[in-house]
Amino acid sequence: MYKIVFIDIDGTLKNEKRETTKRTKNAILKCTQKGILIVICSGRPKHSVEEISKDANASKYIIASNGAQIYDYDENKTIFLNPMKKEACKKIYDIAIANDCKFIMNLEDHRVITRKDFASNPADILLDAPIEEFIDKNKIMQCLIQDPSFEKIKSLKEEVEKIEEGEIKNQSKCLTNPNIPPRETTYYDIADIKTSKGLGVEKLCKFLNIDLKETIAIGDDFNDIPMFEKVGLSVVMGNANDTVKRYAKIATEDNDNDGVAIFLEDLLNGKY
Repeated sequence: MYKIVFIDIDGTLKNEKRETTKRTKNAILKCTQKGILIVICSGRPKHSVEEISKDANASKYIIASNGAQIYDYDENKTIFLNPMKKEACKKIYDIAIANDCKFIMNLEDHRVITRKDFASNPADILLDAPIEEFIDKNKIMQCLIQDPSFEKIKSLKEEVEKIEEGEIKNQSKCLTNPNIPPRETTYYDIADIKTSKGLGVEKLCKFLNIDLKETIAIGDDFNDIPMFEKVGLSVVMGNANDTVKRYAKIATEDNDNDGVAIFLEDLLNGKY
């Protein structure tokens, strides 16, 4: 019997309207009532993942910043952290500022940004100290480079990839799929080279004493592949691209047709 299901957010849990449907919430609640842990696993910062997890009826455990942070929000307890190297953060900051892009840092409890203009959240905190001083005093889970210009962000990829001890973990889908048009902003998520959703899955299962064979992951994008490679059963969304689909054992419907709910209902009915 499977004991835990890890679920990505964007393109998986949420539909293209960025909503978690009532059917999906009900399926998650039924899993929880049956003793199956549902863990939301995302590139988003902790506070965002926590909010979405609570709304979706998922468990108290979350994996944030592409696996750099595991947190129990009922106990207000950090289970695992893998912060970035300070040198890597500074180099990413320098690239962002030199190209007039927004620079974002996911910390343990909040997000710090270099300017409040496009795509800002009211909870975001404006950087108010020299970057070297700030990096030295804080643990940074993940950095983002963000801009409304698709072409600008696309042109920076080669430079970002040269940064040692840092790695692009996730990026706007338009950067990897030419059939997807850019949204209002384009971005890269960059974390420590050892960080991944797979690492987060492994660390949480060890903490909970759950065998990886008893785990499931549901996702749709490249940052979900390390998660697929760790779990006992990998489930890919119908809206994923063909490369990502090759890493999963089974497929479900797309995120606009309740793919997560359909799989969970089948799981509850004993299909898997």
